[in-house]
Amino acid sequence: MARQLPSLNGLRAFEAAARHLSFTRAAEELNVTQSAVSHQIRALEDRLGVRLFRRLNQTLLLTDAGQLLLPCVRDAFDRLAAGVERVVQHEAAGVLTVSVSPSFAARWLMGRIGRFRLRHPDIHLRISASPHHVDFARETDIDMAVRHGLGFWEGLRADRLLTDEIFPVCSPDLLKGTLPLRTPGDLRHHTLLDDAQHGYWEDWLATAGVPGLSACPDLVFDDYGLAIEAALRGQGVAMGRATLVGEEIAAGRLVRLFDLGVPADLGYYVVCPEATADRPKVRVFRDWLLAEAAAGGAQ
Repeated sequence: MARQLPSLNGLRAFEAAARHLSFTRAAEELNVTQSAVSHQIRALEDRLGVRLFRRLNQTLLLTDAGQLLLPCVRDAFDRLAAGVERVVQHEAAGVLTVSVSPSFAARWLMGRIGRFRLRHPDIHLRISASPHHVDFARETDIDMAVRHGLGFWEGLRADRLLTDEIFPVCSPDLLKGTLPLRTPGDLRHHTLLDDAQHGYWEDWLATAGVPGLSACPDLVFDDYGLAIEAALRGQGVAMGRATLVGEEIAAGRLVRLFDLGVPADLGYYVVCPEATADRPKVRVFRDWLLAEAAAGGAQ
């Protein structure tokens, strides 16, 4: 059966006025005018067919009907407030599942994630590492993702996280060999490493203006992280992305070659469905990611 309830605004005005025994203070609490409170209570009284307040020597008192109604209304609003707070706390805490590529997870996120855990211990992160873009309509357990692309995905909010630059990198051991890497032209004597998804060598070689050097890499991997791992092991020269190889360069495990970088068309974006973009957990993690990116290279 449908509940036959009077106006919730009227009940709210009644509860506040009954608690303060003042229409003026009730109006201040509810951020409305005193006349609005009086009007809402009068409408409630008309709906119930009883008087809820009476004035005596400029003092506001509850009638017997008002005293009977107040505990029920107060309890109902307390229950509503508690229920709303539980929902808010549920949305602000609990499990947050984030989809990222394996290379981004290993080379950017893992060095920073501890700071998020210290700041937000109530949010339990579940990192789903996959090279494929999540389908939010089908994979409803994924809350948000970090994607590498142009930043335009229908139905998704995308916030630019990192702008990239590409340049050749290799192990310092490769510089000690018999075939030096002093100029871009020296690359013809070395194995070029790349990942199948991007193919960065063509853009860089065109900018470097190296004649007679094929842009077709000698060794191609399905995942970018594997190309970098091969470079770390001295297997050849990879096309480094500034966002993902900064730690290796700073530690001396990789060397940036030739001091020539090319801006990448693709960048990293924090994405999620528009409908859930402002959920507290999602917003907290997005804001943290953007703040970490803005802080630069600190690990």
